Amino acid sequence: MFVELHVIQNHSPSNLNRDDTGSPKHATFGGFRRARISSQCIKRSIRRSHIFRQELEEHLGMRTRRLPELVRSALKEQGCADDIAEVAAKKASGFGTAEGKERPVSEDGTYATAQTMFLTDHDVNAVVEVMKKAAQEKGSAEAMNKVPAKELQTLSDLKGYRPITVDIALFGRMITSEAFRDADASCQVAHAISTHKVAQEFDYFTAVDDLKDLDETEADAGADMIGDVEFNSACYYKYFSIDFDGLVANLTGESAHRKDITDRDRNEARELAARTVQTFLKSAVLTTPTGKQNTFAAHQLPAMVFVEVRPCKIPVNYANAFVEPAKATAKTDLVSDSLDKFARHMAAMSKCFNLQADLRLILAPEHPELVLDGVSAERVQDFESLCARLRSVMLDG
Repeated sequence: MFVELHVIQNHSPSNLNRDDTGSPKHATFGGFRRARISSQCIKRSIRRSHIFRQELEEHLGMRTRRLPELVRSALKEQGCADDIAEVAAKKASGFGTAEGKERPVSEDGTYATAQTMFLTDHDVNAVVEVMKKAAQEKGSAEAMNKVPAKELQTLSDLKGYRPITVDIALFGRMITSEAFRDADASCQVAHAISTHKVAQEFDYFTAVDDLKDLDETEADAGADMIGDVEFNSACYYKYFSIDFDGLVANLTGESAHRKDITDRDRNEARELAARTVQTFLKSAVLTTPTGKQNTFAAHQLPAMVFVEVRPCKIPVNYANAFVEPAKATAKTDLVSDSLDKFARHMAAMSKCFNLQADLRLILAPEHPELVLDGVSAERVQDFESLCARLRSVMLDG
C-alpha cells in the first residue's frame, strides 16, 4: 500500500524558510522563479510539531550529537565512578573512527559524536551496557582508556537487533558507525514550490526607544534602529509519499532481516504504522514552518488536501501542473487557478498512464466546484473525516 498526500496552501507575506543570507528560499521551475520551502524544513516542522510529539510521544527517538553525554549521565546514575563515566563518554564520541579520537563540544570537557545521529533509547542503553561491561572487565578507567573505541563494540552484542522508533522508520537513518543499523526512509517529502512565479519584497522597519524624551533635540529625534526583512507571498504545492508496507517492515524489523517476527508483531506494527501515517497527515496539514513567524504570523490552512492510496509503489508528484505558472485574472483568483491546474493535470496523468488508486479523498472546503474530469474521488466534509477514512483503509488493507 502506498499513500500520497498533495496539498495546495496559500500563505500571506512570510519568510518561512531562509537561505544563508536571510532571504526566502527560491528555485527556478518551468523557467520562472518560484518560492520554495525545503523538504528538510518541512520534515523538521512535522517531526517537532506539537501534534506529532504529543500523539506519538512514547514512540519517538532523538537527533543529536550528544550520545557521549547521555552515556556519561546514565553511567553516573547507575553508580559508576566519575573517571569511568568520563572515559566512557570519550570512547562513545569515537565510535566508527580509527582510534577513538576525542571530540570535545566545548571547553567544559563535554564530548560529541562526529555526526548528528538519529538514536533511540534502545541504542543509548546498548552503548551504556557496552561501557559498563568494559569497565568491569578492565577494572579501571586507565585500562579502559587504552582500549580503542572500535574494540569496545566486541564486548557486547551491540550489533544485535534493536527496535527503531516511528520517526526513524519514517524519515530513515544513515550512520557511518557500524554500531547502529541504517534504516531506509519509508517517507519522501518534496521541496514545496509556489504554483506561480514570485517576486521578493522588502519590509523596511524602524524602532524607537520607548524612553526617549519627546522634547529632545532634533538631532536625537527619529528611529534608534532601521533595517529591512525580505519576504514573499506564495501559494505552495506540497507533496508527500509514504510506503506503508515499508513503514510496517521497518517497525517489525523485517527490513533489518529479523527472523523471529510473530503475527502479533506484525499486527502491532500495522496498528502503529496506521496511527503514525494519520499523525503525519495531521502534522503536515496543520503545521507551518516557524521561520520569521513572530514577524509575519503566516498561519493559513490549505485550500486543498488530496490523498491517494495506491495498491503498489508508483509515486507521482504533480508539480508539472504548474510548469505554466498559475495567475490571478479578471475571472479567477490565484488559488482557484492553482486548484484548476492541479485537477486537470492529475486527471490527465491518471487516465493516460492508467494510474490505479484504491482510494482518493479530497477536502477543498471553499471550492465545491472543483472538477476532477472523470477521476473518481470521495469528497469529505471535514479533516477529521478524511483522517478517519484513511486510517480505516490502511488497517483493512
